[in-house]
Amino acid sequence: MRLPECRVVLTGASGGIGLQLAEQLCAAGAQVLAVSRHAGALIELMQHYPEHLHWQAANLRNGADRQALLDRVRCNGGLNLLINAAGVNQFAMLDQLDESRLDDMIELNIAATLHLTRLLVPMLREQHEALVVNVGSIYGSIGYPGYAVYCASKFALRGFSEAMRRELADTTVDVLYVAPRTTRTGMNSAAAMALNDALKSRTDDPRDVARAVLAAIEGKRGELYLGWPEKLFVRINGMLPGILDRALRKQLPLIRRHSRHGQQP
Repeated sequence: MRLPECRVVLTGASGGIGLQLAEQLCAAGAQVLAVSRHAGALIELMQHYPEHLHWQAANLRNGADRQALLDRVRCNGGLNLLINAAGVNQFAMLDQLDESRLDDMIELNIAATLHLTRLLVPMLREQHEALVVNVGSIYGSIGYPGYAVYCASKFALRGFSEAMRRELADTTVDVLYVAPRTTRTGMNSAAAMALNDALKSRTDDPRDVARAVLAAIEGKRGELYLGWPEKLFVRINGMLPGILDRALRKQLPLIRRHSRHGQQP
């Protein structure tokens, strides 16, 4: 797709990867409807790109807010690019999570995304070329201790993306699944970043992730996995999961220790 011709609905747009996507899309000439609960840093960006960037306040967990967004998009004349970038995460062992945090991750990361995509697909089908981008995670392919619920939601998003790509194969709508590795955003707690440092895991700048996503959009790719050696680990886990089982078991004491440090006193 040519970015200057894109009419975009972008969720999770007020921070992290979403904010960088909003900025780079506008710089490329796209028309962007940014969706988030709070405007945050989007206010300054809207002042810089008043002709390209507009904001819709919405809690995507709420059906009425999703309907209001649908009505706004319809009034704007539709869309040809949906980027589902909204998501939440919490580094914790399963029994350290309370029920509300568990439910929130599942509700936003997968349920809200499916509901919104279901609402917008009919309008996407009306375009001569359209695309759904689902921002997942490397943890959508590798189950990792301390991220069981997050992994569950991203495994589901990866499966949803694959199924939708096949379901829409005879239409003008394509589907791109994006799997970043750890990225320097506010989504990651201090305990999570401390674990990454202890494991000497590399983290990416959200600007670089956004740049790679836009290149994949323009290149009409179906999948984008970011980071080395994480991309290799995805392949190993798919073919020989026992190798990663043994490697991650060695890391488990360190993971448990950092997860305890991340709990509120």
